[in-house]
Amino acid sequence: MSRPQETATFHPQALQQLKKLVEQGEGLTLEFKRKAAHPEKIVREMIAFANTRGGILLVGVSDDRTIAGLKFPEGESHVIHDALKKCKPKLEVEERFIPVSTTSYVLYYHIPESKRKPHYVLVDERKESYVRVADQSIKASKEVLEIARRSNNKKGVHFYFGEHERTLMQYLDVHSTITISKFSEITKLQRFYASKKLVLLVLGGVLIITPHERGDLYSLAYKQPAQKVKY
Repeated sequence: MSRPQETATFHPQALQQLKKLVEQGEGLTLEFKRKAAHPEKIVREMIAFANTRGGILLVGVSDDRTIAGLKFPEGESHVIHDALKKCKPKLEVEERFIPVSTTSYVLYYHIPESKRKPHYVLVDERKESYVRVADQSIKASKEVLEIARRSNNKKGVHFYFGEHERTLMQYLDVHSTITISKFSEITKLQRFYASKKLVLLVLGGVLIITPHERGDLYSLAYKQPAQKVKY
């Protein structure tokens, strides 16, 4: 971990590289935060990156891509690391201090995709987990967490392709996506069993899940719409 000195050693090349990164704008693997005033929100973003494809979080950059920098990065770093203590399993994070002038820095965090996912944070003794979808980090459903957990297992996935699965395929031939509630409705399956079948089909590579706060969306893998999240 690189710590700043009392006077920043300014490197024009490093600033240029930072500007090119910021020009890309926020997306699936890039997030900006102006300050660490709410470190718990920063940890949520880090968890979402680790649970999805990894990513980079920059503190000292505004949503409009303005590189304002931080005058006291040590303090911002401290509160972020303190908030990270609530993350389980422990999150691997690379931190760098990038000088953007002789008096200010941007905090650069690289969060790799985790081999120990899903990660979560304790909020009032409740476990909350997040995943990244496009440029947003959203709370993960139990199905998303199950898929993330089991995707770490290299063993093959076995499922029975029966009447319920055929009904699902017929529905997805007409509609681009389906929710667990809709699958349960058209098959008369209890939600628990509908959930289990869809999770197995995602793990088996038949379906793709797109996490959504109002209900995850499932679609056929060979009809991959833009910005789908595959685990």
